[in-house]
Amino acid sequence: MKRPILLPLLVFTVLLSDLKAQDPQFTQFYANPLYLNPAFAGTAKCPRICMNYRNQWPNLSGTYVTYSGSFDTHVDVMAGGIGAIVTTDDQAHGTLKTTNFSLLYSYHAAVTREFSLKFGLQATYLQKTLDKTKLNFGDMIDARRGFVWNTQETVPSQSKKNVDFSAGILGYSKNYFFGFAAHHINQPDEGLLGSSKLPAKFTGHAGAIIPLEKGNASYLSPNILFQAQQKFTQLNLGLYYVKGAFVAGLWYRNADAVIVLVGIQNNNFKFGYSYDVTISKLSGNTAGSHEISLQIQFECRPKKKKFRTISCPSF
Repeated sequence: MKRPILLPLLVFTVLLSDLKAQDPQFTQFYANPLYLNPAFAGTAKCPRICMNYRNQWPNLSGTYVTYSGSFDTHVDVMAGGIGAIVTTDDQAHGTLKTTNFSLLYSYHAAVTREFSLKFGLQATYLQKTLDKTKLNFGDMIDARRGFVWNTQETVPSQSKKNVDFSAGILGYSKNYFFGFAAHHINQPDEGLLGSSKLPAKFTGHAGAIIPLEKGNASYLSPNILFQAQQKFTQLNLGLYYVKGAFVAGLWYRNADAVIVLVGIQNNNFKFGYSYDVTISKLSGNTAGSHEISLQIQFECRPKKKKFRTISCPSF
């Protein structure tokens, strides 16, 4: 079988099976905070734009490419943050595409002078589409002329739309932070051929800031991320090193990949690049995964009251 048609056939096989979907992931999860946990909405106080691009396993004939763009800010009159995020997951060069648009709100509670809590809610409109013109089947093949016949296979509907709800909590002080998020609480149906519920995903994350110089001009930040979605689990363990505008990171993920990250940042601009070095049995066949993040931090309007921002890694 020719490689260009292999992945579309695989995607279609999955659609017909009883397998459940998994969410796309971002290695630089702190560079896409609203995707990680809805409670992050407004944690930078001032308006913030985040853009993310991930190209997973580019050596395969049909790659998995994910895009994300978000905006969030703190709003005093709402006692919390608001945000919006759009995510598109493109599989097999547009054969199967999932697009999510979400609105978020997080309530900010200053528990003590040193510690704050945020409670986040997220409502999502999702759409999954299938381009059946990119599917190939055995009964379409003519021995001499190639793919010339119409298939008699049952092709699923070309799109499915639904709504999705998520929630999260975030606790933080100057030097430590932790959070928990539950995505797809209502387990929406996203099946194109029969019913297929999107399993709930649970995320726990925590980290700390260890200053190496006064004023946090240089610091270390150990972090942990754990995710579970149906029977699939993921554990990320890593460490960030920050020195002025320079950021470096090293991560280990589930006997699947070792991740290296470099970035630059200032008060208004953050850029990061990470590469997932595959160490599983797929090593040598995938060319790893590339990810790029960009954050733009805008200035606030004149300050009205005290607000505690979160100190955590940007990537």
